[in-house]
Amino acid sequence: MIDNLPAQATALLFGGGPESARTVLSAIATSLITVSSLTFSLTVVTLQLASSQYSPRLLRTFAQDRFVHVTLALLLSTFTYVLTVLRAVRASLESHSAFVPQLSVTLAYLMALVSVVTLVAFLAHLARQIRVETLLDSVHTETLQTMRRCADGCGQTEEASTVVTPETGTVLLCGTVSGFLTSVDEEALLRTAVDTGSVVVLDPFPGAWLTAGTPIAVAWPVTEGRAERDRLDAAGLSHLLSAAIQTGAERTAAQDIAFGLRQIVDITIKALSPGINDPTTAVHALSHAAALLCEAAGLNLGPLMLRDDRGRVRVVVPRPDMPALLDLVISQPLLYGAADPHVTARLFTLLGEVAWSTRRPEHLAAVHNQLLRLRAAVDRQEYDRAERAWMEDLVRLVQAALAGRWEQGAFRQS
Repeated sequence: MIDNLPAQATALLFGGGPESARTVLSAIATSLITVSSLTFSLTVVTLQLASSQYSPRLLRTFAQDRFVHVTLALLLSTFTYVLTVLRAVRASLESHSAFVPQLSVTLAYLMALVSVVTLVAFLAHLARQIRVETLLDSVHTETLQTMRRCADGCGQTEEASTVVTPETGTVLLCGTVSGFLTSVDEEALLRTAVDTGSVVVLDPFPGAWLTAGTPIAVAWPVTEGRAERDRLDAAGLSHLLSAAIQTGAERTAAQDIAFGLRQIVDITIKALSPGINDPTTAVHALSHAAALLCEAAGLNLGPLMLRDDRGRVRVVVPRPDMPALLDLVISQPLLYGAADPHVTARLFTLLGEVAWSTRRPEHLAAVHNQLLRLRAAVDRQEYDRAERAWMEDLVRLVQAALAGRWEQGAFRQS
């Protein structure tokens, strides 16, 4: 094969003897196994740092990092290839002649060079990925995609009130597996409801913890009548329901709208802990939460209403509404950061931004309730006179935003 190559290409191939080939390949193999160990160690340290300083729920972000996967795969595959080529090199003996796979040794050399370049790029990538700004941006992007994906096909929030649970004739459906509700197979769930002649209303949101043996849904016959109620098999329905939902040991962003906000809130309260004491990071994290809440205010994130061929609602899958999302973002940062006026000011700003982004009465009511809660927390703090005046100005500006008025530069802060 080498004999058929042009002279210019042959001149670039490895031209040493067996001992030289073994020396080169041994040096490459030794260095690669050392570098691979270093890469694994750096990855583990990064995971530990992200878990302790930000949130354990962010580890999945690193575990899904394609660049880390490619780097480790390249280093280990190059090491394995070099060992394989090293076995093929043999010196001249009476029983056989010397053999040096020139093309393979050259390829091993090139793979080693690529591994070195990849390692340098990996170190730069790792330094960038561990920055809190990069983590927040990654979570923000993933959560925004989940919100927009879940908004498609959701019914209007007010439509949920048309599905009234009967006072009698209902059956409770219990879960069969414990774990986080990660996703719902909408087609399978609708098919189950149609085949059993029932209406199924799921109770927990995607992301909620399910305990085996406890109710997770309620069902009743789609047509009234005692005979239909008697034929409704609770055990069979529970089994079919469990087959239509997926559970796991951890939350995922597949259908869990609140999971991204949960991660951002975790970063916020971790930054406010006495051991870290980084309110600037908390303020930046709340800014991302505000942007996501404003996006959610413009989307249709009401309960998912699945209908049969006749247009009747047969399945209701709940979604977190604006009051629930606001409470998730406000509660713990207010609990742990109320003593810091800059964190409190960012919470006021968040409420003003959400109020400006929506005109839905239920959204404005949720913002108003959180404003009262935030104002009560401020009254309990030991702020000085200037800080209290600042907070009162922010209260007034949130109230103006609720009324549809915005003052230029009102919520500006560093």
